[in-house]
This record gives sequence, structure tokens and C-alpha cells, in this order.
Amino acid sequence: MEYREIGKTGLKSSIIGLGCEHLDGKPYEQVNETVNAALEQGINLLDVFMPGKEVRENIAKSLGSRRKDVMIQGHIGSTDIGQQYDISRDLPVVQRYFEDLLRIFGGYIDFGMMFFIDSEEDYKGVFETGFADYVQRLKKQGDIGHIGFSSHNPEMAMRVINTGLPDLLLFSINLAFDLYPSDKYVLDELDHGLDSTAFRGIDPKRAALYKLCEKKGVGITVMKTLGAGKLLSPEHTPFEKPMTVAQCIHYALTRPAVASVMLGCKTREEVLDSVRYLDMSDNERDYTPILGTLRNDFRGNCVYCSHCQPCPANIDIAAVNKYLDIARLDLENIPPSIHSHYSGLAYGGGACISCGSCETRCPFDVPIIENMAEAARIFE
Repeated sequence: MEYREIGKTGLKSSIIGLGCEHLDGKPYEQVNETVNAALEQGINLLDVFMPGKEVRENIAKSLGSRRKDVMIQGHIGSTDIGQQYDISRDLPVVQRYFEDLLRIFGGYIDFGMMFFIDSEEDYKGVFETGFADYVQRLKKQGDIGHIGFSSHNPEMAMRVINTGLPDLLLFSINLAFDLYPSDKYVLDELDHGLDSTAFRGIDPKRAALYKLCEKKGVGITVMKTLGAGKLLSPEHTPFEKPMTVAQCIHYALTRPAVASVMLGCKTREEVLDSVRYLDMSDNERDYTPILGTLRNDFRGNCVYCSHCQPCPANIDIAAVNKYLDIARLDLENIPPSIHSHYSGLAYGGGACISCGSCETRCPFDVPIIENMAEAARIFE
């Protein structure tokens, strides 16, 4: 397993996490088998947004004394008052559900996630009531380690991040969503089928969100990595052909600030199938063939695919381009963390020998040699 830092929390997560939604309603034996497989494979981050008591208790029972070996994303405001997943901002209800979650998982939740902030109404329900104050009290009391939130709306997510409150964002990331105009609500569109004619390159608001998270030190964990399975389906994919699981995982992991993809596995076999990504070649992970028909929409812009590798000077070109893109957001105020990340690279842009081998392989005509020189000027 590979591990990444989660923003500025000082914690590291497995790059593949376990989203536990599909364990809801399953017998304990199946939950136990799936959780055991995840831990055996080095997975150390679980998302438990489901409000049902039985699934929470089954997961906690399976973890047992190993609870200390994993981090839990537990959601504040997720309820099932009507015997279905629901959102509540009513504090007595919110407290009852979250405090039961605390009890079940040993009195501590690593990431207390403010549940589902997608709309203006959602935002007001969190920040213009006592909800956010309650969350901050939980952290002050030591009931949660860090504050996070979940969202599917890039504009609203940026607004929440700019409050300075969260350390973590659970966000829906996949290639199709990133290509879709952000003025369309992707969850509704997904239900009806994404309109591929609307694809116009990476949506600038979504790209800006990922860069803002990197800049602010807010980690991202990923939901909807597979587009609810539709990106894998010949019948439902919005592309000319389905993506593979590995391509979906790799795309999400190449976005700035992403620490882990939370895959919704419900069996041991699905866990093992997911972690096969770790042993796959760069060619098997490569998602650029899917972008081929849209190439003109990406011309000149790095999508961090690493198609340009290997570099004779051993530069991690995608990483240099990523930090350069973030620096360009505000050259007068580049965060110290970005300088630190850049200086941690074995070789920076200044090592470029201008051989051009990267540019001949780049599918999107990125001016890599120019970018390496600019990065050297800014960072070195």
C-alpha cells in the first residue's frame, strides 16, 4: 500500500480507502470479511456516513481492538429519521446520531465531516445556525480529531474552505464530472445520463477547487470515483468506451490535494480487485486515451497524467507542473507549504536539460520546457 499526507493534518492515509456505504444491510459475516480484507491490504481510512445503527455496529465489531489502526470519517448531520438516508441540521437530532456514532467507535472520530454542503440552503444550515459551533465544540472536547465536510458542488466547497474551518473535503471526483460544466448539478445529471456534448475540457471551477485545497493544506478524499459504476459500463459511459477501475483511480489520484479514493467495496473480492491498481503499469493506469477525442480542449494544459515520463533528468514533471499551477494562482503569496513540497522533490525544474523528449510524448502539447524554466525561476 502507498500512503499520502492528508493536507496539513500530519496524518497519512492509504491512497485507497474503504467507503462503507455498500456494507449497509449486509450480514455481519460479509461486513467482517470485507473489513478484514481492507486491513490486510493496508487500508487505514474508512468512510462511515451511513446513519443506520446496525451497519455502524457491525463495522465497529469487526474492527475490535484494531480500531486504533484506522481512521474514521464520520458524518455530522447524516440521519435516517424516515428510515432512509437524510440530512438534518436540527441540533438535537444531529447530536443524537453523531453521539451514537461516537459511542460505537470508542468515543473518538478522526474526521468529523459536516454532511452534504451543496447548496446555499445547506451552507446556511451549517454556518448560520448552531451547527458549526457544535462541530467546533466536538473538536475542542477531543471527540473529533479534525473537521471536514462533504460536497459535490465546487463553488460551495470553495466557500466552505475559505471559512478556514475544515481540514478535509470529501468530494466527488472522476474524469466525467471534471469535464462537465459546474453550473450543472452532477448528481442530478448522473441519474439522467451525462451529456457528453457538454464536455469542454476540465471545468475551471473544479480545477480551481483542487488547487485551492492544495494551497490551503486541505486534504481531499474522493467519492464517486467510478461515477456510481457508470464509467465502467459500456451501456452508460459518456465516453466512446468504458474506463477501467485503474484509470478511474489514477485520474482521481492525480488531482492536486487528493490523499485517498474511497471505493465502495462490499466483498473481499472487490477489495482485492481495487488494490490491484498498486501493481499495475503506467500504461494500464493511463487515462489519456479517453481524452483523445477531446484533445483540442486540453491543448497546452497539463492534466498531470505523467504521459511525459520518463524524464532523462529524473524530474517528476507532473508534480513540478502541479506546484507551478498553484503558484500561478497568486505569485505574490505562494504558501510556504507549496515551496516546501517543491523543495522536497528530488529534482526540480532547474534540472531540465531541454531535450524535448517529454514534449514529444505529451498528448496535449504542454510547453514543458518553458514550464520547467518558469518553475526554476519561481521556486529555485
